[in-house]
Amino acid sequence: MKTCFTKKEDAKRDWYLIDAKDKVLGRMAAEIALRLRGKHKPIFTPNADTGDFVVVINAEKVKVTGKKLRQKVYYWHTGYIGNLKSATLQERLNKHPEEVIRDAVWGMLPKTRLGRQLIKKLKVYKGEAHPHIAQKPEEIKTFSKGE
Repeated sequence: MKTCFTKKEDAKRDWYLIDAKDKVLGRMAAEIALRLRGKHKPIFTPNADTGDFVVVINAEKVKVTGKKLRQKVYYWHTGYIGNLKSATLQERLNKHPEEVIRDAVWGMLPKTRLGRQLIKKLKVYKGEAHPHIAQKPEEIKTFSKGE
């Protein structure tokens, strides 16, 4: 038997739509990362981009479990001495809910050239409207972990 390695040019790209309303952030991010990477396809190759495009709407209505809204803290450094900034998950959801989902998905992708290429195929929007209607994204309702 011969092993077949797929090139990125050979992969067929589909578009998927996920409505984040009342979806748990981590489970949704895991499903998005799976689709971006292409692991749900039989032609998956670890070193090639065989994944699909994912459009997420209603990013501000995502759910988290437990006390994460108050206790989960994001840190970043501005580059200046002593400027370590922080924000809770609640603050970030109020200001930039798109970035919360993008960061959760980025944590599940490889931190390489391939990962930077994959994250560009994720489109996250705050409300119901999105500019990708022409691509006719297929809506995903269920997730792999029994949701």
